[in-house]
Order: sequence, then structure tokens, then C-alpha cells
Amino acid sequence: MPAHPDAPPAPAVRTWSWGLAPALLVCLAAPAFFVVRVPWLGWVLLAAGLAVALLTERTDAAARRSAAARAHDSTQAAQDPALSRGLAAAAGIRPPSLVRDLSLIAVGLLIVSAIPLKAELDNLAILRFAIALGGAVAVPYVISRWAYRDRAIRFPWRGGGRWTRFQWTWLIAVLLLGWLILPFYFITSGVYLNWPVVDTPELIARLFVGVGAVGIWDELFFICTCFALLRRHFPFWQANLLQAVVFVSFLWELGYQAWGPLLTIPFALLQGFIFMKTRSLAYVVTVHLLFDAVVFLVLVHAHNPGMLDGLFLV
Repeated sequence: MPAHPDAPPAPAVRTWSWGLAPALLVCLAAPAFFVVRVPWLGWVLLAAGLAVALLTERTDAAARRSAAARAHDSTQAAQDPALSRGLAAAAGIRPPSLVRDLSLIAVGLLIVSAIPLKAELDNLAILRFAIALGGAVAVPYVISRWAYRDRAIRFPWRGGGRWTRFQWTWLIAVLLLGWLILPFYFITSGVYLNWPVVDTPELIARLFVGVGAVGIWDELFFICTCFALLRRHFPFWQANLLQAVVFVSFLWELGYQAWGPLLTIPFALLQGFIFMKTRSLAYVVTVHLLFDAVVFLVLVHAHNPGMLDGLFLV
């Protein structure tokens, strides 16, 4: 997908840095929480990641001060991210903090991990999901906005502006791919049983709202929060792989098991790529909701044989 002509340029970051180690530790807490489901392991990984990030940040700060003292050529500084950050710090401009940004991801993961993610449609389960998932987005945003005062988390609804022809074409492709792949995955693997039976109009309506709401939340947390925070410190491909670890782990506990990661891994990576190119929350949400619309129809079809037989090949 070509970059939108109005999308802002990506931040300048070093190709490799020691900060990748603590970021990986923090992101690996997600499979600890949601895949192997060992909470204490997730807590240890988060604590270790933040501790290593603090040590790394202090070491980098000393190196930046030294580099800034030696840097007299502004052209050289502009071409070197380490020197640029050093000069910014010397001028009183606070560079992005790896510790702060990883702490925001850690807070979100802790909030989500506080509840079971088994798909349920009763009132209590819906309330539990609303509070936990809403808090996982709202609390890091509030901390970033009013405690850290760096506005690191944003939700760029329109991003680069009007959608291109390629973007509209991709939306059609998403529907076609979902129609071809998702029925085969859900039904032949039996993972549709990870979702509750929906055999009444009320339950079908609840499923529709729930699938859509979680899909929107996915983009708010995994893309606009986790990916955006990681992108402040790492090249695109590193930040995208890290957010995919978190994204796919959550979807695993939600129900996308068996060979589901063969679908959810490329989906998570593509969503990060699309957001990087378009800077549009509206677009990645639209892609996700189209995909989830097919998921919803497949679940209704699987739980109600004969209801939508003419719609799918399986």
C-alpha cells in the first residue's frame, strides 16, 4: 500500500538499540498473560522490562549528553538520531522516554489481564469487558496526557485525509478474503465453539455489538497505543513485530486458537503497516470492522446450521 501523500513523516530512530530488549520483555508479558496464562510470569516480565528500560535510558542519557557536547555541526546532528536527541535534551526539549512509554503499555496489559477474556454475552460479562478494555485505553491516555504531559497517545481519526483508490480497493479485498478464509477456519477447526451459542435474536444482536466493539478497541489499544508508543523508539518493522506479539496473544485467549495465528499474525502486521502508511484510525477501524462483520456472520452460520448456508462455501 503506497503511503498517503498527506501522511506525516515517520520519526527518526536508530536501526538497532539496546532499548529493544526491555520492549521485548514488556511485550512478551502478553503471551504470558493470554496464551500460557501464568499471571506471575507476566508480572515478572513487565517488572524486568521496565527495570532494564530504566537502566538503558540512563545509559543513553549520559551518551546523548556526551554526544551533544561534541556536536557542533547542526547538519551532522540532524542526520544522527542520537545527536539530535542529545541536542534536544541540552536545549530543554524532553525526548521520548522509553520507560514512560513502556509503562503505558504495561498498565494497559495489567488492566486487560485482570479479567478472563472468554467470549460471553451476559450482562455481567459485557460490563466486565467494557470496564477492563475501556480502562486499558483510557488510563494510559490519561497518564500520558496529564501525568507525563507528553501526549504520546493520540487517536488520529482522519489521518492523511481522503482515502485513495487503492484504499477503497483494499476494503473490497478484505471482504472477499474474509468470505473465502474465515468460514473454513472457524468451522473446520471448531474454534467457533469458543464463542457462545447465538440462537435467538437478542443473542445475535449482542454478538454483533460485542464483535464490533472489541474490533474497535483492538485498533485503539494495539495500534494507536502499543504500536504508536513503540514507533517512537524503534524502526517500523521492529515496532510492528512487537505490537503483533501483544495483538495476537490477546486474540488467542479471546478464541482465535488452533491454527488461528496463521491468520491473526499477518492481520496484526497488516494493520500496523496500514496505520503507518495512512495515519488514519478511521481506515484501520473500517478494515477491522469489515473483517469482523464476516466473523459475526460466520459465527451465526456455524451455530445455526441452515440459517446462512447459501452465503458461505463451508
